Order: sequence, then structure tokens, then C-alpha cells
Amino acid sequence: MTNTGLGAGHRDSFRILGVPIDRVTMDQTLACLEAFVLSGNPHIVVTADAVAVVIAHSDPEFMTFVERADLVTPDGAGIIWAAKKKGFALPERVSGVDIVDRVCALSADKGYRLFFLGAESGVAELAAEKLRLKHPGCNIVGTRHGYFPAESDQVVAKEIAATRPDILFVGLGMPRQERFIDATKQIINAKVSVGIGGSFDVFSGKTKRAPSLIQKLRFEWLWRLMLNPSKISKVKNLPKFVLLVLKDRS
Repeated sequence: MTNTGLGAGHRDSFRILGVPIDRVTMDQTLACLEAFVLSGNPHIVVTADAVAVVIAHSDPEFMTFVERADLVTPDGAGIIWAAKKKGFALPERVSGVDIVDRVCALSADKGYRLFFLGAESGVAELAAEKLRLKHPGCNIVGTRHGYFPAESDQVVAKEIAATRPDILFVGLGMPRQERFIDATKQIINAKVSVGIGGSFDVFSGKTKRAPSLIQKLRFEWLWRLMLNPSKISKVKNLPKFVLLVLKDRS
């Protein structure tokens, strides 16, 4: 695992069910992303929630991808809880939604070129429009829906590469988004690629984010389920995550 600039030649990380998680704040994450862009080389960021850990626990290919990532942020109340159970204090949650928002602000200030890939037709475009209004000057150079087969990954990658993005946000859901990033990173050549799940749905207004009180109480997953019962298959992973963590003796 490569140095993120979090310290002198090392990463401050720990493992939950074998999955590496970096102990970072949002400000540290943004500093890493800026360093990645300035380096000129491709970097991969994973926003790891409880579902990601469950997938990695049973999917060796996905686990390998996370192992190779340059930064793995703690995304979700489940990760905060599991870290505490294992005796690792985490300063805060660093979610995909918040990373997108903060990076858009950075883009407005520093001109970073951003590309949004994912969600249904028109959703990423609407999310981009709303973020441009929130962060005037935000340099979103392109958007594209995420409804295409894996066989078309290279064609889509060439379309994105033509916009020369510094930072690519991919919202295809886990592990599809990470597989796309891995398969196309040499074609797109973005300095940073981040899987951000359903973040475009939130920014477009298609999905309402939980009120701040519910976020603080760590019941955002329940809020999402109430708004979209079809997410039950994802939520079913949460009890499995809890049981795996409680049984883990590593």
C-alpha cells in the first residue's frame, strides 16, 4: 500500500475483517486527494462502508482491489462502531457524498477537472448542475449515466478520457464501480478515481439525505430504507456485518 502523505512514509490504518481502513479526517482526505492530483499519476480511493467490508470478506477480487487502493476512507456508522469494538478510535466518518461536495468546492478554487459517471440517465447531469450552483466555478467537465454493460467499459472509458479529468467519481454501486475503475484506469488516466455509490442520487435530489440529527444518531441507513424499500438487499448485509465483527477474534 502506497504512502498517502498522512505521515512520514506510512499510512495510519487498521483492519476490519481483514479490510484495510485508513484513520483519516475529511481534511486529511482532501489533502491526500490534492497530493494525488499534483503527483500526475493515477490513484484509487475506496469509500468503505459495512457493505464494502462484507463484500470484500467473501470476494477475493474485490479484497485485492481494496488492498491496492491508495486511500480507504471510513464511510458509515458501521465502520465507526466496528473500529470502536476493535479498540481503534476513528476521528470521523468520511463518506463518498461528503467527498464529492468538498472536492467540488476545491475544484471551484483550484480548477480541478471533474467527471461524474453513474446513476440513471440525467441524474449525474442534474447533480452536476446543482453542484455548480452550490460551488460557482466548479469545473465538472462531463457526466454520463451508468447504465451500460461491462462489455462497454472500454468504450465508455475512451469517452471519459477525451475530457481529461483530474478526478473521476464513479457511482455504479459496489463492486461494479471498483471493477470499472480497475479495468479502465490506464485508459482514462485520471489522477484520482473514487467509487461513490449513490451520491449522484443525493445531489440531484432524487434521494433525500437524512436530516443531520438522524446522521448523528447513525440511523442514516434506516432513513434510506424507508425512502427506498428496494434497498433491502443492501441493508440485509448490515446484520451479517455485525455478526462477523462480533465473531472475529483477530
